Amino acid sequence: MKTSDFLIIGAGIIGLSVAREIRKKYPKSSITILEKEPEIALHSTGRNSGVLHAGFYYSADSLKAKLCRDGNKALKEFCGERKLRINQTGKVVVTKNESELVSLYELEKRGIKNGVDVTLIDEKQLNEIEPNAKTFQHALFSPTTATVDPVEICTAIKNELSEKGVLFLFNAGYQQRLKNNVIKTTSGHNIQAGRIVNTAGLYADKIALDYGFSKKYTIIPFKGIYLKYTLPEVPIRTNIYPVPDLNNPFLGVHYTITVEGTMKIGPTAIPAFWRENYKSFSHFKIKELFSIMGWESRLFLTNAFGFRNLAFTEIKKYNKKYFISQATSLVKQINQKGFTDWTRPGIRAQLLHKNTLELLDDFVIEGDDNSTHILNAVSPAFTCGFTFAELVVNKYID
Repeated sequence: MKTSDFLIIGAGIIGLSVAREIRKKYPKSSITILEKEPEIALHSTGRNSGVLHAGFYYSADSLKAKLCRDGNKALKEFCGERKLRINQTGKVVVTKNESELVSLYELEKRGIKNGVDVTLIDEKQLNEIEPNAKTFQHALFSPTTATVDPVEICTAIKNELSEKGVLFLFNAGYQQRLKNNVIKTTSGHNIQAGRIVNTAGLYADKIALDYGFSKKYTIIPFKGIYLKYTLPEVPIRTNIYPVPDLNNPFLGVHYTITVEGTMKIGPTAIPAFWRENYKSFSHFKIKELFSIMGWESRLFLTNAFGFRNLAFTEIKKYNKKYFISQATSLVKQINQKGFTDWTRPGIRAQLLHKNTLELLDDFVIEGDDNSTHILNAVSPAFTCGFTFAELVVNKYID
C-alpha cells in the first residue's frame, strides 16, 4: 500500500498543470501522478496542434474565454523563462462570402468582450499581414496566437515537478476504486489518497462513474489528423483559419505553421469507433465499439447538432484530394502536390450530454471532498493548462 496526499490520474497537460498548482499551494504535501503509459503526454496532449489560442472564439460567459486569454500569456511566460521554442505566428480568420461576415463580426465582438487583442481588417491590411491569404471584404487578425511544441512544454513541467518531489508512477493505470479512497492500479499497487484528481482524458467519465459522477455524460471520441506540406519553401507565414460554424466545437480545416516553421492543414473531426481508435485495430475494445456506435447511431438518426452532416463531411476528408480542397479556398495559390504526409492521429475526448444529445462546449468539472473529476477538457485545454489548473485547485480542491 502506497499513500499520497494527492493522487492525480493522467499525465497530460491538465494532470501536470494541476500537480504544479497543488505543489505551489501545498509545498509540503505528497503528490503522486498515475499514468498508464510509459511516459507523459502520449495521448491528446502530445498529439494536438501545438497552437496557443488567443481566446476570441468563446462566448464571454464561458470558462474558456478568460482561461484561454490568460493561459496564452502564462504559457508564453513559461516558455520564455525556460527558453522553450515558440513561434509567434499570429492568426487570420478569413471569409468566403457575405454570409460569413455575420459570424466574423460575432467573433470580433466576443474577442473584445473577452479582452483579447483582435482587429477587424480589410483585404489590403490582410495582404500586408499574410500576402497569400484571401478573404471577402474583411478578416480578423489575432496577433497573440502562436505555436509551441506540446511535448517539449510537458517535459519541462515534468522535470520541474520531479525536482520538487512529485512522484510519477508510469505503466500504472487506474483499475478500480476500493474503500477509503484507495485505488487499485494495473501495475498491482494500491494507493490511498487524501484527494483524488481525475484528469484521465478519454477515460475520465468512466473513472468518475466509480465515484458517483458523470451520470449524465459520456465521452464520444473524434479523430483528428493533419496533412503536412513537405516542399522546402513554405508559402505562408501566418496561421489561416476559416470562419467556424459557431454551432459546433470544431474550427474547420485550416493552415497551421508549426514551431519548427513547417506547414500543415487540418484537422479532421471524424467520429471514432472506440476511444483510442488511432490506427486500424490498435487499442480495440469490443465493449467500447458497441457503446460508442450506439450513441453515434442515435446522433445520426436524430441529426443532433447536425451530426449526420458532420459525419458525411468528415468521412470525405479521408480522400486527400477533397481534404486539400477544403484548404485551398483560403489562399491565393498553393502547390497541392506539396501535401504528402499524414500526421499521427489524435483523439478528441468530447463530452456528450446523454439526455439532450448536445456536445458540451465548455469545461465540465464534478466532485466532492474526496475526488475531483475533469470531465470535459477539450480545445483550447492545452492553452488553458495553467489557468485551468489554478481554477480547479482554488475552486474544487481548496
